[in-house]
Amino acid sequence: MQPRTYGMLLVGIATIMWSTAGLFVRALDLDLWTVLGWRSLFGGLALTMIILAKQRISAVPGKVPLYFYPLFGLMAATSMYGYVGALKLTTVANVLAIYATVPFVAAIIAYLWLKEAISRRVLIASLIAFVGVVIVAGFGARPQDIAGNSLAFLMTLTFSILLVAARRYPALRLAPVNALGSGFCLLLCLPLMSHSLPSWQEILVLAVFGSTTSGIAYLLFMTGGRYIPSSEAGLIGLLDVVLGPLWVWLAFSEIPSIATIIGGAIILIAVIWYLWSGMRGAQPRRTLKNV
Repeated sequence: MQPRTYGMLLVGIATIMWSTAGLFVRALDLDLWTVLGWRSLFGGLALTMIILAKQRISAVPGKVPLYFYPLFGLMAATSMYGYVGALKLTTVANVLAIYATVPFVAAIIAYLWLKEAISRRVLIASLIAFVGVVIVAGFGARPQDIAGNSLAFLMTLTFSILLVAARRYPALRLAPVNALGSGFCLLLCLPLMSHSLPSWQEILVLAVFGSTTSGIAYLLFMTGGRYIPSSEAGLIGLLDVVLGPLWVWLAFSEIPSIATIIGGAIILIAVIWYLWSGMRGAQPRRTLKNV
């Protein structure tokens, strides 16, 4: 498997995991702080187990300043909080539509920070996808969605910074960064979350929710993002916009609006075109020894 294919595979798996977040949020009859606190706890535990299971200290030769870990950990915490908070305050479709701007945000940050050129294919696909985002967010949003949409954009911005940082600093260990992010989230939620123990069914849902969408998915996406351009990783992540509302519709009959359906279809077409047009001639950027 070539490094670029490997990176796309990891990003794709992470995207599918993230797309189930709306299912978990809708299945839990708990307040925002309680959901976020337990999700952070289980996400942090999953990442800690991954850290302890690894035999080597650093992913690649080289070192990064120690203060990078709490710094990027705070960004990860902000991204995690914004994601769940937005899902609680607005519709799944709106959250995912705003998240769909990741390719643009990541591409701009990568260009300014890494001088990473934006390919014509990524630009064309991103512009087509942006039309879908405008349709979903512009015609499907309600005035009461402002708070949720703001959190969704905050999540998008911090996540894009982390995505580019993973490429900028190959020696940065991603599992500890995201584990710290989960820990910061938990500390933030402790004074505000309910101190009543959820039912065992809810704890089971929270455990799966946290370990997959907060733990493993973040790690897979950031790791895969090291092997492909940041804008490309963000573009593949747009599949979340299509899959997320689909799962919620199938499980909870939360019917997406016509605007969401049309916009989601345009986004899906853009991603499929991009992936199909780039099947041949892909050049690997790194070797797998850097995993």
